[in-house]
Amino acid sequence: MSNKDAEKQKKAQQKENERRVDDLINLVENKTRTERHLEQHSDIGDPDRLPHVYEVQSARDEQIENLKNAIVYGDNTKNDTDDQLESLKKNYTFSEGYIEHNGDHMDSQALQNLKAKQENRKEQMDILE
Repeated sequence: MSNKDAEKQKKAQQKENERRVDDLINLVENKTRTERHLEQHSDIGDPDRLPHVYEVQSARDEQIENLKNAIVYGDNTKNDTDDQLESLKKNYTFSEGYIEHNGDHMDSQALQNLKAKQENRKEQMDILE
């Protein structure tokens, strides 16, 4: 491998790790925000939706662990990519449904942020496919 190739590979790895750190930050923020919401508003929430919320939180925990391992150990296996792609698709679909059902009632800034996240998810799915 030439120095140029090694440098390109190193830069690509740095870019990938930067993206992973951003994803990790977003996941932790979303998980924390959801936990806080559950603690503060558990009395007014729909109890029928709680199992889904806990399922989403569990998926976030798994994604956080996978990202931590990928950043620390450089795990770039195809299986991790498949898991990440599956998770992105699931989150994308869930968020699309959320926007469809709740978009009219959301704060405009929150809706704009969610739409931006959806664009990022779409780009990441295109890269991984």
